[in-house]
Amino acid sequence: MSDPNVLLRLDGVVKHFPIRQGIVVKKQIGSVRAVDGVSLEVRRGETLGLVGETGCGKSTLARCITRLHSLTAGTVTFEGQDISTLSRRQMRPIRRDIQMIFQDPYGSLNPRRRVGSIIGDPFAIHGLADGPARKLRVQELMELVGLNPEHYNRFPADFSGGQRQRIGVARALASRPKLIVCDEPVSALDVSIQAQVINLLERLQDELGLTYVFIAHDLSVVEHVSDRVAVMYLGKIVEQAEADQLYAGPRHPYSAALLSAASVADPDLADRRQRIILSGDVPSPVNPPSGCRFHPRCPKAQPRCAGEDPDLVSRLDDPSTHVTACHFPVVPGDDLAAGRVA
Repeated sequence: MSDPNVLLRLDGVVKHFPIRQGIVVKKQIGSVRAVDGVSLEVRRGETLGLVGETGCGKSTLARCITRLHSLTAGTVTFEGQDISTLSRRQMRPIRRDIQMIFQDPYGSLNPRRRVGSIIGDPFAIHGLADGPARKLRVQELMELVGLNPEHYNRFPADFSGGQRQRIGVARALASRPKLIVCDEPVSALDVSIQAQVINLLERLQDELGLTYVFIAHDLSVVEHVSDRVAVMYLGKIVEQAEADQLYAGPRHPYSAALLSAASVADPDLADRRQRIILSGDVPSPVNPPSGCRFHPRCPKAQPRCAGEDPDLVSRLDDPSTHVTACHFPVVPGDDLAAGRVA
């Protein structure tokens, strides 16, 4: 029996993109293994932070959750219903409850359409409102996200980057969804605007009872908004924990490195933090390393890491809510642990 508190469940989600070669007859010569066996749960009313470097598969996973990508394998279950293989027609009523805020506030809005019609699209698509009623509800949404309702007939070019992202937030809210996937919603914005958008998302969550999957490449961005954090590397989840547990003591060397690079507002704390520099780049998902995928860059790697893929389980004395895929996790006193601020 499924847990009613779990809104979304991912079980072994895999998404591979075929690589084909040829002009007349195209032959598959490989695959981009963007997401490779991800299992997660998202509880009602919480924010799950999903972090990792560019190219680790976060955005692909977001599109698998929202079914903008079909799955290669695995299942996505929403409110107890398996939506993994539903057709576009079958997905339409479910899309009212699962919405997405995209990373680029410039590219995600049609520059030739007025803001009122962009925000009003969900009302038209799902038959929720029409005519004057639709205009009224769109203007209410604009006011809710901090936009002037009188700017209903303006084009996206008339708005700043932060305002455009607010338009994207209003569009996502139009169908009154239960889950919103935020795909790096502040990475394209100035630092001063990032805080405003994050505060807006937090306020809306409190007022509307929303559930978020919040994707970012910077752990400092999700620190204050996430209840739980999952760290992703090269298509796999390498660590997952309650936010305070992970920030207090990351177990995976990759998580420790990300945390050491996170920005700190207090300059004294920043001076005390030892930066962990990882060698090399993220390997190609076309041919990922054997064993633990992080081992070519890991300062703690040993021969076992190259031959055996570690399970995602609790390590050391961690609670069951803190799981790590690492044979040799970070412990207090490690050089890697010094990357944290005590």
